[in-house]
Amino acid sequence: MGMTDRIWIVFAALNGAMAVGSGAYASHALAGQPQEWFRTAGQFQMAHALALLLLVALNGRLAGRAAGLLALRIAGWLFAAGILLFCGTLYALATVGPLPVPMTAPAGGWSFMLGWVALAVAALTARG
Repeated sequence: MGMTDRIWIVFAALNGAMAVGSGAYASHALAGQPQEWFRTAGQFQMAHALALLLLVALNGRLAGRAAGLLALRIAGWLFAAGILLFCGTLYALATVGPLPVPMTAPAGGWSFMLGWVALAVAALTARG
């Protein structure tokens, strides 16, 4: 992987983390309605489903680079956890009400952000 590719991946990953953080800020600064929660969950789920596809595409480019592959796998698991925790919580809030387990949506948001950071680490540790 060349330096230009790594720079673009790091830039995209940092923007992904910032987008999750700004989405969390917006949802806490404004009163939410079930329709908004459902739409937000769908948007985050789609964005991170596409991010998981990106990880698969990058996997082949990092073959033989243990540190990059480990960071890529960690990013994938963090994105999957974020989808389940964040999106799942919003879907539940919109359809059946609050869950008995507190802080699942924030934990999912942190999973998303850490996944993006792990993706940036994967790009930075790749040798070109």
